[in-house]
Order: sequence, then structure tokens, then C-alpha cells
Amino acid sequence: MAKKVLTIILLSISLGAFLYLRPYLFKKEIPARIIDRLPNADFLGRLNVLELARETSGMMYYNKIPYRDFTSYEFILGQSKMYGLNLQKPVYLFGNEAGDWGAIIQVSDSAKMSQGIERIKNFLNVRDTILLETKVWYYPTEKMYLHYGKNYLFLYQGSNFKKNLIHVLNARIYRQSKEWKTFLSQKQFNKEHLVIYSNWIKLRQFGIETAMFAHDSDSLSFNLKSYLRKKTPFYLKKKNDGIAISSVLNANKSVELHLDIREIKNHPEDSMLISLIRYCKRIGFPLNDFIKSWDGDLCFVEGGTQKVKEKYITTELDDDFNVTEVEKTREVDVPGYSVVFSTTSYAPIFINKLFQKGILTKDGEQFRLLFSPLLHFSNTGNFMKFYSGETSPRLIKSNKNNVVWTNRGTRYSFSIDSLNRNEVFGSMQIPVNRIIRRNKLI
Repeated sequence: MAKKVLTIILLSISLGAFLYLRPYLFKKEIPARIIDRLPNADFLGRLNVLELARETSGMMYYNKIPYRDFTSYEFILGQSKMYGLNLQKPVYLFGNEAGDWGAIIQVSDSAKMSQGIERIKNFLNVRDTILLETKVWYYPTEKMYLHYGKNYLFLYQGSNFKKNLIHVLNARIYRQSKEWKTFLSQKQFNKEHLVIYSNWIKLRQFGIETAMFAHDSDSLSFNLKSYLRKKTPFYLKKKNDGIAISSVLNANKSVELHLDIREIKNHPEDSMLISLIRYCKRIGFPLNDFIKSWDGDLCFVEGGTQKVKEKYITTELDDDFNVTEVEKTREVDVPGYSVVFSTTSYAPIFINKLFQKGILTKDGEQFRLLFSPLLHFSNTGNFMKFYSGETSPRLIKSNKNNVVWTNRGTRYSFSIDSLNRNEVFGSMQIPVNRIIRRNKLI
């Protein structure tokens, strides 16, 4: 009797344990989400393809871009549905300093993916292979790879495909990486259609903990908005007023800064300042001495031409046919070049350092800054001026902080829009017609 009771008790315990553990023993594994599969990289991105197409359609038609119909919202939406892609969800991008990059796109119907791959094969020499027990397509000429699962498509170009594929295949639900979680929780630019986030080690060396960039465009220019956040204060403020060089026609390079730098002079331990000083040492520029001598206003303009009087010697025959040398003066055009900056009492020491390092040299009564044309020099109040023309550049009041730089015919414009204790907002503009003509940004 006791044996039967014991058996019943054991069976009851076993049944109870089975019923309790059943959900765990026969638990159906939930597949990882798209955001759980995203590999880490120096640069992370989020792209809303359809909304970006809608936003840029005006620019495409205004500039009469060939095949612009293939970039329209309607065409892209139709093609994505045909081949099983869900472009109504964000596309996630990642890239590294080395140049490799990738993307993960949500798939709505994986059965249609093979049709798209077969179409690609009509144009490119795409091959397939088995890697990590999964099928992979690759285009060896460009080191491009493609793999898809039930709900995602993974694209990659570079030399580390296997490492990234392992991350994608072994992802587990709710195991999203810390970097992607930080990026996707950012409030900055959360309504923009193309956003790039970076925690690049080279930025961290400058004390930058967050760097973000977002696309914004109109019919004439491609705009890139930027946001930087520093762990420690920037120790800089924008000046409400300053002095700048009056605009110069045909100038292809210009820099205008008006900053209150008094606080940063008291923080030589600042990581950004230390990194800049270290970099400037490589090119021989005494940045530490410049900071001590600078009062926050800096203007540089290069471009156009200036007329200067030049003395020259010519030979002439007098009335008796004797050859004599005569000194004459003529006007010649020289490249336009001006530098103006506000100074402190430390400025003479800084100028002497420039002479010692060969950055500033003297030629007669004039000067050269590295490879600049011959320059005149004047010191008015607390402003030092170097300029290539006969007359000192006209100064005006200004509080702008921007840079204009022309490279290979493309004119870039950068500006600091706002600056507070730990954050700076800026923007960059590139003419659309130049990008289209050259098919590149730089």
C-alpha cells in the first residue's frame, strides 16, 4: 500500500513538473528583429527610401536629371513590392573608416527575392555559394555580397563579409547592440529621412561623444545638417559682433570666425584643444601660441585678383643712341589674398614663432605666408592684416561663423548655426548642379 502511495506521489510530482516546464521545453524560438541583426560600425544610418524619394523629386525634375522617373516614389514602391521588399520600413546602414559598408532591408515576402536576384544576374556576373551553411550571392568584381532570410535582406561591400554575416545569422531577439540602441533613441533629427550617426574613435579623441548628420535639400542645393555633442563643455561662445573682411567678388575660399575664446584659454587640458595642438605640430604650426595671441576674430579670403604697382627695369636709347637703363612702374594683377585676425598682447611672440618656423617670411618690405603671393602688412588697433592688394581690405561688422571652400570646381559652404555649452549645430551646402554634373560630392 505504501509503495502505491509513493508511486502516485512521484507521478503527481513528475506530472506537475512537466506541466510547469512544458512552455520552456517546447518553446517556439522567436526570430530576431531587424534591429537585433544590425552590425556595429564607425558610422550607422537610418534611411526612409520612399520619403526621401518624395522629398527629392522636386530637385530631380528641376535639374532635369536623366532617368528621374526611376527615382520617383511610385516607381520605387512598385518595384519593392514586386520583389518582396518592404521599403515602407526604414533601411539601416552601416559603414567603417576602411570603406566597407552594408545595409539591412526589411523583407515582406522572401519568396519573391529569387526573382529579383535573377534579374540582377542579367546585368552582372553574380555567383552563389554556401557560407556558414547558408546561401550567399556575391559579385567578385566589386566585393559585393547578398544574403536574405525570411524577413530581411543583407547587402554588404568590403572585405569583412563573413564576420558581419555571423553577427546577422546569430542575432537573438532583444539583443540589440548598445551602439544601435543609443542611435535609434536619439531625439535629434528623428523625423529626417536620412540620418547618419557616429561614435568613431577619431571623434572621441576630440571629446565628441555624439555626431549626427541629416539630409535636407531644395531644388538648388544639397544640405547636410550636423549635430555634435561633447562630453565636456566646448568652452566657446559665438560673439554677438565682430569684424570681417567685406565680401570679395570671385573669392573661391573664405573663412570667417567670431568666437569668444576666453574660457578655453583657461582649460589647456581640454581634449579637443590637445588633439588640435597635436595635429598642428605635425605640420609645424604653433597653435598653442596662436590661441594665446588670438582674440576670437579671424577672416581669410582667397580668390579674384588685386592690382598692384610693380617696378621694372627697361633699356632705352637716348638721343645719342646710347643704351640706358630706366626704372618704370606698371600695374599687374596678383591673386587676391587677405588675412585679418584680432590679437592680444601675445601677438608679437606668435609672429616671431611663424618666422622661426618658416611659415612667415620677409621679401624686401613685403611678406609671404607659406606659398601666398607677396603681402603687405598693417597693424590697426588689435587687428593684424596681411593682404596682396595696394590698399588694406575694407572691414565691416559681422557675427557669422562660416567657411566657403572650392575644391575641383565644387563650392562647399559650412556654417555654425548655433553653439551652446555642450552642443553645436551646423550645416553644409553643396550645389546640386555640380553634384549631378560630376556624379559625386567631392
